[in-house]
Order: sequence, then C-alpha cells, then structure tokens
Amino acid sequence: MEPEILARLARVEARYIELNDEMTQPDVLSDHVRLTTLAREQTELGELVGRYREFLQAEKALEESKAMLREENDPELREMAQMDIEELSARMEAIGAEVRVLLLPRDPNDEKNVIIEIRQGEGGDEAALFSADVYRMYQRYAETRGWKTELMSLSENGIGGFKEVIFEVQGQGAWSRLKYEGGVHRVQRVPATEARGRIHTSTITVAVLPEVEETAVEIKQEDYRIDVYRSGGHGGQGVNTTDSAVRIVYKGGTPDEIVVVCQDTRSQIKNRESALNVLRARLYAREQEKRQKELGESRLAQVGSGERAEKMRTYNYPQDRITDHRIGQNISNLPVVLDGALDRLIDALVTYDNAERLKALGMGA
Repeated sequence: MEPEILARLARVEARYIELNDEMTQPDVLSDHVRLTTLAREQTELGELVGRYREFLQAEKALEESKAMLREENDPELREMAQMDIEELSARMEAIGAEVRVLLLPRDPNDEKNVIIEIRQGEGGDEAALFSADVYRMYQRYAETRGWKTELMSLSENGIGGFKEVIFEVQGQGAWSRLKYEGGVHRVQRVPATEARGRIHTSTITVAVLPEVEETAVEIKQEDYRIDVYRSGGHGGQGVNTTDSAVRIVYKGGTPDEIVVVCQDTRSQIKNRESALNVLRARLYAREQEKRQKELGESRLAQVGSGERAEKMRTYNYPQDRITDHRIGQNISNLPVVLDGALDRLIDALVTYDNAERLKALGMGA
C-alpha cells in the first residue's frame, strides 16, 4: 500500500484506541448518549482497523520469510519461504484492495429503506406487462435479502400489466444495493398480445429514492393541496366504496408540479402518510440532483423520458441475455434473474462504482 494510505490508517487506528480509552472514563460511562455516540464511531472504524492490523502482521511475516530466503541454504526451507512470500504478498494485495474501498466516503443513505417507482415507457400494454415483471423481480429479490416490501400505489392496465407501481422496500442496506437500479430498462421479446410473433422493443422507467426522515425535508402546508377520491385500484369492492385514495399536488414555488397518488389501502390516513413519504423522497432526490450539478458532478437523472434509445439495461428474451450498458456486462439465464437473482448484476455494479470512485480520489489499485 502507498505510504499516504498507511499513514491515514495509522491515524484511524490511533483514533480507535483513543475512543476505547474514552469509553472507560467514569464521566462517559455515566452519560448514555455520549457513550452510544463514541461506541458507534468505534464500530464504524473497527473493520478498517482490523484490516490494517492484518496488513501489518502480514508485512512482518513477509520480511521474516524474505530473511529466511536470503539466509537459508536448505533447499526445502528455501522452498517453504518462497511459498510463504507468494502467499503473503497476495494477501497483502487483497487487504490493500479492501482497505481502499473501506476508505471511500460512505453514502449516508446506504442503510436506509427505499421507495421504488416503476412506470411504463414506450410500448403500450407490453411495457405495462414488463413493469409488472420487474416489480415481481424486485419483490423476490427483497425476499432473498430478508427485506419487506409494501405496496403504496398501483395503476393497472386491465390485462395484468402495471402503468405505474410505487412500493417501499424496508430492510438494512436496501439503498446500498438497489440504488443502482434507477434508470430506463428496455425489454426485447415477443409480446403475449402479439399474434404474429414479432419481437417488440419496449421501455419502462425505474426511480429508486431513499426514504427520508420527516425532519430532513420541510414541506409547507401552503405549498401543496390534498385531494381525496374513491379508489379505483385493484383492491376490490371494499376499497372502492370509500373515498380513501389520496392525491397530493405540490407546487412549492417552482414551475413544475409534483403529483403523488396513493390508493393501495382502505385507510385515507395511511394513503396520505404514504403519499407524503413519496413526496418527501422526490423532493430530497431533486435537491441532491441540484447540489451535484452545482458541484459539477454530472449525473443523468434516474428517470428519463422512456424513449427506446435511452437505456441502462436491456432484457433480451430471444437471446436469453441481460446487458447492463453502464458496465458493458452480459449475463445469461434471464428467467432466473427475473425471479430475483439480481446479486450477480448488482455486485458487478458495486465493484465498478467503487473502482470509479477510487480513481476519482487518486486511490486506484
């Protein structure tokens, strides 16, 4: 590892030891809030300190093996020393790669729940049907991670497709994995509604928003209105007999209105709460986008126009292939992926993202 990274790790270890000493002081032990804060900081540094100490141990063992290789005449011992050198060098290189990633600034949203919005783009009913497929893919993926999904709003097309579906994924680390799913998803297949068997290309848009605490985004009452009306969703006759659906129209002093509709439950209060959560998440995302542009960090918005030419991932049914265009990676066995096996794709995106961020910080391997 580079000297500047080792120096940084030494400072982290010093802080870790300092925190340990602080937490044994009587005045800290009697202050629950302060003790919790210090313990949290130490926990966050723990993995990095552990890797640093592993590296130092391996470095010491490597020097000992090199000394043995220089000084020993016994062929068998020299061979053992050479094997140790190769093994320890590989271990140190692996630890170095892990440390670089651990040193990257943490995304403050990584442990948050997420709100996902899926909308049909071009392709009519076929796009709506694919929206339903992708919704089920995320549901099943959430199940494999032990996360919970909660439907917030659904607009159907009458033949099993979704014009729009909004849902929440609740679970530790949901944002850290699903944040890579935002963008235009393109599907190429023969639609179930196509009698002649021609391959069609359709698009859907996916927006992934971190859940935002109520105190993080201020929403003034004068900036929005709430409409209530009779739900016409999939919930059956029981839903349709009450004015439970909620529409929030937010103006907020900007030329573009934000409209959020939630109608999935019979409770007007619950739908209102869900709609406000979605609005809060959209406003937060908009502010983050504005801040990134001001800092010169150009990044395309997650939701484009839904044009066929705009794509971040293509699902090609005839060729049983999924292509992620951001990293140029293809994987096969499309039905398994649509059944929730997304980790292979997401892992590749995490690796690529980390490598790009390391390059930007001048810490490339």
